[in-house]
Amino acid sequence: MDAASTPLDVACQLGIVGPGLDPALLSRALPPLAEAGFRRVVLPRIAPDAPVDLSRIAALLAESGLAPIGMAGQTPDADVGSADPAVRARGLEMLRHAVEVTSRLGGDQLNGVPYGAYGKADSAPGQRAFEHAARAVGQVANEAHERGIRMTFEVLNRYETPMVNTAPQAVAFVEASGSPHLGIHLDTFHMSIEEEGIALAVRTALPHLAYVELGQSGRGALSTGVLDMESTVAIILDEGYDGRWGVEAFTRALLPGVVADRLAIWREPYADGLRVAADAQRVIRNGWARSSVGRRAAREQRAAEARTRQPSTEPVR
Repeated sequence: MDAASTPLDVACQLGIVGPGLDPALLSRALPPLAEAGFRRVVLPRIAPDAPVDLSRIAALLAESGLAPIGMAGQTPDADVGSADPAVRARGLEMLRHAVEVTSRLGGDQLNGVPYGAYGKADSAPGQRAFEHAARAVGQVANEAHERGIRMTFEVLNRYETPMVNTAPQAVAFVEASGSPHLGIHLDTFHMSIEEEGIALAVRTALPHLAYVELGQSGRGALSTGVLDMESTVAIILDEGYDGRWGVEAFTRALLPGVVADRLAIWREPYADGLRVAADAQRVIRNGWARSSVGRRAAREQRAAEARTRQPSTEPVR
């Protein structure tokens, strides 16, 4: 391992560099992301009726060497937390469709918000909705596991969901799901709004934590914003997290208008997504180097290099 790399398995949100799943975008964006050190790319949610050529996307991913991470979601008329059994059934089928898409693309992880429709609510969902959603998501997580896919659910802030906002709530959701295969997805942007502290949130979720996403306060480059991302990476590593990572950023310049509106992305914090991706890798490398696990790895590497430089003490025959 050289000084410019880490052993971390990092994914980049495709939305950082452009909208949608157009093959021209993928052809342009995937190779530079792979060259920057990313191992995976997080794709947008693909609706059941979307006119998408999955075979072509899978081929482009394979050519780039990047593995896909799928995305699950719900809508008001297809929601596993609904009181209406028909709406819950449609929500369940939508989750199963996301598993199918992820499998066809060759992915082994499914992220997203599978427990309810995205958006600010006027009231709390209630315990029955929580239980309905958890059981359904747990069922699909088990089905996904049978296909070699790890399903996670993202913990969002109060303005984006009323269902799961904190690490303790996420642990309760996993327990209510009944699934040993459901993983928690924490995001630093949301943690900075809802949690008592990032270290405590990671520690709480750690037994089920499967994905940590790095998102800055202003939704732009990781090196610009309120959060000290290098220290945050080091803190998370030092809490014992050794799973996959993700990088997320949004700018109105590179999002479809309807998506930008839904995410409340009113500004343009950056114009060049590939530069944001490269900046993220630099921040992550620096955070790794500051962590105790990174410092230990560097010491071990120096010691190994010193041993290879030592002259042989065996007598010449």
